[in-house]
Amino acid sequence: MKNLVFAMAIALLALGACTTQGTDENKEAATVDNGQAAIENIMTRTSIRQYKDQPVEQEKIDIMLKAAMAAPTAVNLQPWHFIVITDKQTIGLLAGKQPTNAPLLIAVCGDTDKTSMPDGKMKLPDFWVEDVSAATENLLLAAHALGLGAVWTGVYPAMERVAEVANVLNCPNNIVPVAVVRVGYPDETPEPKNKFKEENISYNKFGGKKE
Repeated sequence: MKNLVFAMAIALLALGACTTQGTDENKEAATVDNGQAAIENIMTRTSIRQYKDQPVEQEKIDIMLKAAMAAPTAVNLQPWHFIVITDKQTIGLLAGKQPTNAPLLIAVCGDTDKTSMPDGKMKLPDFWVEDVSAATENLLLAAHALGLGAVWTGVYPAMERVAEVANVLNCPNNIVPVAVVRVGYPDETPEPKNKFKEENISYNKFGGKKE
């Protein structure tokens, strides 16, 4: 009887080890697959300017905004504000000389009131531009991953354009529009551009070659 119990215990331990190993292998495979999917999403994203007559679901808008706010930010100040626009008249006003049939615009803005630590000991007056730009790229990638198309239309630092967009959106002085992202279901399929160029890479110092 003791021998039987011992044998059963050994078998259960072996089964557990196999299961754990299988689980670890599955996790590793899933990590690789997810990594490949993430790289594929980056490499296949392209600017979309023509959209179907189909609204973007609120659930997808929420995901894009969460992705945008997952961007890196200097000392976690999160100096951004997002204005979601679905009103056709407002979309028309913001489009200006570049009309669009996008059903959704998201104005990605910097909040210059959020450029220093609460205790005032550290001020980062200019890093908000980088933070907001990173958030905008995250938004574009999330849109692509969700089967949507998007294009980044620049605002900042063209101050005349900044003033125009801020006026349409009733932005206070501390809210600075950096980009207006047009979003919708794609009605065109442009090929992604291959922008990789060896001449744009140096190693260890400017002009340094790969060893």
